[in-house]
Amino acid sequence: MSFKIAIIGAGSVGFTKKLFTDILCVPEFKDIEFALTDVSEHNLQMIKAILDRIVEANRLPTRVTATTDRRKALEGARYVISCVRVGGLEAYADDIRIPLKYGIDQCVGDTICAGGILYGQRNIPVILDFCKDIREVAETNVKFLNYANPMAMNTWAAIEYGKVDTVGLCHGVQHGAEQIAEVLGAKSTQELDYVCSGINHQTWFIDLRLNGRPIGKDELVAAFEAHPVYSRQEKLRIDVLKRFGVYSTESNGHLSEYLPWYRKRPDEITRWIDMSDWIHGETGGYLRYSTATRNW
Repeated sequence: MSFKIAIIGAGSVGFTKKLFTDILCVPEFKDIEFALTDVSEHNLQMIKAILDRIVEANRLPTRVTATTDRRKALEGARYVISCVRVGGLEAYADDIRIPLKYGIDQCVGDTICAGGILYGQRNIPVILDFCKDIREVAETNVKFLNYANPMAMNTWAAIEYGKVDTVGLCHGVQHGAEQIAEVLGAKSTQELDYVCSGINHQTWFIDLRLNGRPIGKDELVAAFEAHPVYSRQEKLRIDVLKRFGVYSTESNGHLSEYLPWYRKRPDEITRWIDMSDWIHGETGGYLRYSTATRNW
């Protein structure tokens, strides 16, 4: 099976590397082409060198190309993946700083509320440019996979106004499943069967079975409250579980942005937020983490 996947924003080095290795876990996909494109020539060459080493080390026939010419990368692509951060961390900093000045406290700030709207205003015009190129030079039945926030806004724009067949993607489910398996004493997630339902960043485990046995709300609440770590780090998720009977796929911090009454008063935030790590809900935590870990 041979086809072409174009990745826009491939200079997001860690993200692209993970996507690349995940896709190549499917044996039938080893003989495909990855066309990388980004506005940063430096980042492009860095990620291409990393992916070339992976291909060489595993003796794969996979082809990797890189270009700053987006239309060239999109030519003949069957799938297009977008993982862009328009404006980079510098613009993202304003998405956190400006709302905070007026009392809007965000942990991530990239999907809804003030930060998400600011981010969307930068992203949507660019997404529509992508769609124009996709319509003109990609395969006729191309699928556009949006893996960038604000996910819902970007996907909506691409479908409604870009007129491209688009699917929005976001990770999260697997991390929640790992937590649930751990608190229930399972050896691995292989013992856990689950069904999740929802929309971007508001997805919930609506059915859980451990080795075929149904797990109800009360048992799950008790398991989380007894856990020495999650009982402190996931206080908001546990509270929502108690009230609504479902566990969120999102991190404690991210969930607090979609249920903002948990973080609208400074004196209340520490009741629900563990500041030991950004993902639990630290103010501006994801910006701090992203800035601190950027090493290129």
